[in-house]
Amino acid sequence: MEKHFLVYVGTYTAKTNSKGIYACRFDATTGKVTPIGTVAETANPSFLAVHPNGRFLYAVNEMGDYEGKKSGAVSAFAIDRATGKLTLLNQVASRGADPCYVSLDKTGKYLLVANYTGGSVIVFPVLADGRLGDATAFVQHEGHGMNPERQEGPHAHMIEVSPDNRFAIAADLGLDELLVYRFNAAKGSLAPNDPPFAKVNPGAGPRHFAFHPAGRFVHVLNEMGSTVTTFSYQAAGGVLRELQSISILPKDFAGTNTSAEIEVHPSGKFLYASNRGHDSVAVFAIDPEKGTLMFVAHVPTQGKTPRHFAIDPTGTFLFAANQDSGNVVLFRIDPKTGGLTPTGQALEVPSPVCVAFLPVD
Repeated sequence: MEKHFLVYVGTYTAKTNSKGIYACRFDATTGKVTPIGTVAETANPSFLAVHPNGRFLYAVNEMGDYEGKKSGAVSAFAIDRATGKLTLLNQVASRGADPCYVSLDKTGKYLLVANYTGGSVIVFPVLADGRLGDATAFVQHEGHGMNPERQEGPHAHMIEVSPDNRFAIAADLGLDELLVYRFNAAKGSLAPNDPPFAKVNPGAGPRHFAFHPAGRFVHVLNEMGSTVTTFSYQAAGGVLRELQSISILPKDFAGTNTSAEIEVHPSGKFLYASNRGHDSVAVFAIDPEKGTLMFVAHVPTQGKTPRHFAIDPTGTFLFAANQDSGNVVLFRIDPKTGGLTPTGQALEVPSPVCVAFLPVD
């Protein structure tokens, strides 16, 4: 297992002093972080994905007006592994306003993007030189949820392929649905699955989800409800069935809160979810047979508004990106309990939104 990483941090540049994408070096043996600084100047690179070959990085440009249209953009960069610097390869329209999530299929041949305000998902081919080609799939979601302010229309918040690369699941906050598509890895196409979606509780607002490493469960973080809904996942047919829904807030919490990020530990034993408002990461133990969650702890993130966090590939550290306090705080993960302890290490980054790792050993 590699122990040395480049860590990339996506940010919001609008209304902040951020320039774009930042980076640091990280030694997972010692937990030491060494800042590099700005590695690419680009607008609102709020979510990042590193290509499996380690040569390219992709960022959404989360905006509502691109080249005079109601669209955001997606930028492709080449990575200089020696310096961490990024070189823009090309930028394409996302065909929907405010793209907020980007991921790659398991072959690295296709890039999948969720347009939040546009309420759509789109697939681009990744060319041999890392550039993005013309879209191979585009799906406009339709409908609305029960909340007239936040769910007046569809709001695609995440799209990711299944572990076997046969399905793509999109979380739509506006529809309270997880839409399941059959993904054709030869053509980069999306077709509605049968059944085409699974529902969460009305008004819950699904934001992000995480597949359990065992492949039998999907854990969904609901932004508006501050809950995690666990589904069983039947891989042969791409079918989701609800097993449990559990709050990620303390019972006595009376403030306002929206949940942001969810991740399962590589061991499959623990689940983490972040709270914006309570400003914490909730830690749960996962029942290995049932997939259900048992509460362990709430850990303050030592900053404001933890929009995103990421567990390093060794499973030893968690990086919490506190958007409104401009810091990415490191925690050490207890392999026995899943508990988080601050290491004293933090990275100062303006308006951090996303953390992505690249092994460089």
